[in-house]
Amino acid sequence: MRTLLRTHLRPMHAEDIPQVMDIERESFPTMWPQTAYKRELQNRAARYLVLVEDGGEPPDGADAGGGFWNALRRIVTPAEERGEHVLGFLGIWLMVGEAHIVTVAVRERVRRMGIGERLLIACIELAVDSDQEVVTLEVRKSNTAAQDLYIKYGFDRVGLRVRYYTDNQEDAVIMTTPDLTTPSYRRLFEGLRARHRDRYPDLWT
Repeated sequence: MRTLLRTHLRPMHAEDIPQVMDIERESFPTMWPQTAYKRELQNRAARYLVLVEDGGEPPDGADAGGGFWNALRRIVTPAEERGEHVLGFLGIWLMVGEAHIVTVAVRERVRRMGIGERLLIACIELAVDSDQEVVTLEVRKSNTAAQDLYIKYGFDRVGLRVRYYTDNQEDAVIMTTPDLTTPSYRRLFEGLRARHRDRYPDLWT
């Protein structure tokens, strides 16, 4: 299994769009145009996150483990010069009482390494911090692996959008969480988050 270097989660910037488009090309039959992402980054109701791997090397004598050097470099250096490599991304819309996942994808060669789950955890955290009551999404009926992950995090199948996907007319399963504020859901989520952190510590740096 590939070993990840230093990683961090942050908001998506316009300079990330070319890498995001590469991941989209690997992941989806149809793609959004770059202009759509540029508009989304200006949408006050939208939040887009990227998980990036920092492949750049500090200069001789710098702290290779992070700390002050990495923090300073991220502030003053453009992403492409920092060597940041986008591993996955997620977009949500914050509506009245509801955080709706509009897109999520992981780079093909680093799938099954906990990245999609890490993005989902961040989404739920953001929804809670934004005082949303539930998280909702649509997922292809054939994508049972994604559905299993969502079910693990408490999502229920609540409906079907017939012929929702334009590329092949496939149905979409509508899924939603219980109320995020209930003690039972908080216990479930906090336990899953802790187990993920223990299993994939490289994704929590």
